[in-house]
Amino acid sequence: MTKPPCTVADVMTKKVVAVAPKASFKDIVTAMSRWSVSALPVVEGEGHVVGVVSEADLLPKEEFHERRPGLVEQMRRLDATAKAGSSSAEDLMTRPALTIAPDAPLPQAARLMATRGVKRLPVVEGGILRGIVSRSDLLKVFLRPDDELAEEVREQVVARLFPVSREKVTVRVDAGVVTMSGAVREPGLLPVAARLARAVEGVVDVQCELTAAEAG
Repeated sequence: MTKPPCTVADVMTKKVVAVAPKASFKDIVTAMSRWSVSALPVVEGEGHVVGVVSEADLLPKEEFHERRPGLVEQMRRLDATAKAGSSSAEDLMTRPALTIAPDAPLPQAARLMATRGVKRLPVVEGGILRGIVSRSDLLKVFLRPDDELAEEVREQVVARLFPVSREKVTVRVDAGVVTMSGAVREPGLLPVAARLARAVEGVVDVQCELTAAEAG
């Protein structure tokens, strides 16, 4: 059985497109378009991440062009106006960069993206860019084959919780949904079994049909 992806390093993209602080507005837009990404790390020196420039950082310039003259003075009071007049990555970027470590667990990366409303995170180790992880990368864990998931549930859940009854337990997986059925002598552990099976990387849902074995 192959090792399931558990950390950011397991799913991140190691080949990263980045820009230098002096990169021009047009260079940034060109890079985003060419590589079909919505954000780029801004790096200096040997790969030290100093910020991130995203589509959201670039849009104020387009919005600025649509403003009526009478609203220009109001726009000057907004941070967006400063970015509308900027032309380099160091002026446009968001700093400090929101990053994550290679050994961070996948749920931590998912939670960070959700709470901060970002689609991708630079992966940084010792301040140096090592890769980038996106929302789509986090979903790779759900591509694990059903038979691989079933084997892990049998080994890591059933065999450990129900060593006596394991031969009477059936584990089936269909499209990532685990179904455990059979009779066990340890009915008090049924909620634990469902929780542990759901925690297996790549499991979509769990149907626990286990019952208590008749005494005798």
